[in-house]
Order: sequence, then C-alpha cells, then structure tokens
Amino acid sequence: MPRLDKYHEVVKTALIKDGWKIVYDPFLLKYKGLRLYIDLAAEKFSDDKKVAVEIKVFGSDSFVNDFEKAVGQYSLYKFILKKAGFGHKLYLAVTEEVFEKFNDKPAILDFIAESDFYLLIFDSETEKILQWIN
Repeated sequence: MPRLDKYHEVVKTALIKDGWKIVYDPFLLKYKGLRLYIDLAAEKFSDDKKVAVEIKVFGSDSFVNDFEKAVGQYSLYKFILKKAGFGHKLYLAVTEEVFEKFNDKPAILDFIAESDFYLLIFDSETEKILQWIN
C-alpha cells in the first residue's frame, strides 16, 4: 500500500462535503504488469459522474521538478484509466497555495490550458473544494 499524502484526509473530507461518495481509497490500477495506486476514486450517483483524484503536495525545493513529476504520474494514470476501461476523469488535487504558484508561471498555465489536464483546487484549512478546472 502506498503512503498517504499529507492532505489525503483533507481532500477526502472535501469530496464528501461536496456530495461525492468515496468508492476506493486508494484506487488500485492494474494493467499489463503494472500495479499503481491513485489516491482516491469517488462517484456522484445522482449525476452518474466518476472521478479519480491524485493528491500532490509540491513540498520539495524545486517547484518545477514537483510539477514535472506530477505531470508524468498524471499522464501514466490517465493512460491506464483509459486502456483498462475505467470511466473516471482524473484530477490532480492541489492546495490553493500551490495553484497560486501555477499562476506565477505562465508556461505552466499554458500547459494546463492546452492539454487534457484537470485540476481540483482545495482549501486545506476549511477542507473544501474551491474549484474544478477542466
């Protein structure tokens, strides 16, 4: 089992407050010899929506290296979700503070805008989802 991220329980609580039911914690993916874990999977049965959520802290000395690692992990998870036939949309969950750092780097905003990259922005203190970015 993977180690839980610093904000794992915060994001889980925020999803529940937003009307989501947690269905996997963590979400195990198996595909052609790979065994990977996405932090959470949740569903809104009334809307027939499914999401997978990978939580990132961005706690190293290099913000850009953290972003590169997150993009690589996100891309791999998204590929496997599609190939294995899961119907979940994948979101990268980051704090409001991390998202503000994205705004300081126009290249990161360009990447997010031009790729199929989804973000979930949350407030770590109130345990609320602030924004879903598709």
